Amino acid sequence: MEDKAQEYTEFVIGLATTYGINMLGAILILIIGWTVAGWAKNTITRTLSKNTKFDVTLTSFISSGARYIILIFTIIAVLGKFGVQTASLIAILGAASLAIGLALQGTLSNVAAGVMLLIFRPFKIGDFINAAGHAGSVKNLGLFVTEMATGDNVQIIIPNSQIWGSSIQNYSAHSTRRVDMVIGIGYDDNIDDAITEIGNVIDADNRALKTPEPSLFVGELADSSVNIVVRVWTDSGNYWPLKASLTKNIKHKFDEKGISFPYPQQDVHLIKQS
Repeated sequence: MEDKAQEYTEFVIGLATTYGINMLGAILILIIGWTVAGWAKNTITRTLSKNTKFDVTLTSFISSGARYIILIFTIIAVLGKFGVQTASLIAILGAASLAIGLALQGTLSNVAAGVMLLIFRPFKIGDFINAAGHAGSVKNLGLFVTEMATGDNVQIIIPNSQIWGSSIQNYSAHSTRRVDMVIGIGYDDNIDDAITEIGNVIDADNRALKTPEPSLFVGELADSSVNIVVRVWTDSGNYWPLKASLTKNIKHKFDEKGISFPYPQQDVHLIKQS
């Protein structure tokens, strides 16, 4: 009986000696890995937050991704301490990742496009843009989709891959914009008088910038009218109000001065044959 007890005690001691060290090593690796993962996340977050080019969403995405990568390798190292074939496990994870990547190809392309938009920042929240065939104000920029609102406040959700893969027009990128107009007058009207009156209308509006100077010139001798090109610079926020105001006031000024806006017309010559 004493011999069996001694054999059992030796077996337990041997088992504890063999796996106890591995257990302690696994716990130590887990603690170190967990600590390093948290430190890496905080360091990346703190570093990227100081760079104004990085969006908060992108900062969170990168820091969380680094933490999870470190934790995955930590778990693999812990399993290796217990004799698990980590090479096979890594191969399985790689195959699973490939399968998931193929299944979520469209989603991952949106994530990649979202990261590129967050890094290069072709627009920001509040900008009025035209992208992927839609025009509106940007309400939210996420990793998967971009939310916009049209001028009449209709919500538009666009996948990031469509925006990144198309041209982007950002109307809010610069502080000033140029108002372009074409004003047609009749061939019987005096061109110089018309240009002078248009200039007076522009000078009377404080929203029209003096520098760069407004540009007025004859752009085309069209079929039914002489087209005068009007180019006026203004603050971006005043673009539409100024354009609407100039259109209205030029019409009133022309009516007052007797300058005509010709209707489309054609001259027809009848030839009488004998």
